[in-house]
Amino acid sequence: MNPNNRPVPVSKKPARKALHPRNLHNQGYDFQALVESHPALAPYVKPNAHGNLSIDFADPLAVKTLNAALLNRYYNIVDWDIPEGALCPPIPGRADYIHYVADLLGHQPGLEQPGIKLLDIGTGANGIYPLLACQIYGWQCVGSDINTQSLENVARIIANNPTLKDRFTLRTQHDKNHMFEGIIQPGEFFDVSVCNPPFHASLDDAIKGNRLKRNNLARSRGERKTKAESPSLNFGGLEAELWCKGGEQLFLKKLIRESQTYSTQCRWFTSLVSKADNVKPAKKLIRKLGAVDCREIDMKQGNKMTRVLAWTFI
Repeated sequence: MNPNNRPVPVSKKPARKALHPRNLHNQGYDFQALVESHPALAPYVKPNAHGNLSIDFADPLAVKTLNAALLNRYYNIVDWDIPEGALCPPIPGRADYIHYVADLLGHQPGLEQPGIKLLDIGTGANGIYPLLACQIYGWQCVGSDINTQSLENVARIIANNPTLKDRFTLRTQHDKNHMFEGIIQPGEFFDVSVCNPPFHASLDDAIKGNRLKRNNLARSRGERKTKAESPSLNFGGLEAELWCKGGEQLFLKKLIRESQTYSTQCRWFTSLVSKADNVKPAKKLIRKLGAVDCREIDMKQGNKMTRVLAWTFI
């Protein structure tokens, strides 16, 4: 805790122009190599307007198949799949989060850290953060979610990859009003928790946001705007994954408040914060609750800017 009531140091690194130095995707996608290791990707790979091999990133099936190929080639994960409509995460950006968390925990180059324990709040049907943390750094991971169907899908992925069996476990959150309660057990300690909060406040907001994303993709290819009536979510997302009452801001508030209750059972609490306007109130609450350190880590993937907020009471 912060008994002296002193100002909490908040450090912010300068905005980054590329992925983390250890990120395997810093040079972009090698589609030829990906097709060789994962032939199922071949039908989706075609020259783009610039003559370079690419896929249609507005096609959910193409994006999902690309993810499976990336996980296969670079992280030795086979048979990765998600149900129709589930959130399909961009692998390079998710790997970036894990690399910056490793830096936060004092990663030593060239060394696996099997003693590190990570908790993923809302692991979804894709289980991406624990999958990457297990394969890149050898961490022990727990993934929690309120959706049992999502957890069943992740369980199938784990079953198809024997190296994950003793590293990645799943827990069901039975209360939608809690993140840590019912998941962190008495006497249990985690080195870090990660979270990708629901971005939108409603399904309607999610569809509007996705339409804007699709139009931006079309514009970059010199195509016309997507028809307004198209509700397709090109990156997927079930209700608990993409939207919740109050959106990202309220979710962060709940996450931060509940983290104080488990302040001695987790060294670092972290979360992605997609909307820049949500950072300032989140930091203010973190200070108010007595955290001794708070850090904002900027990340950039292509034209998208996001950040990780990290805080600790220890």
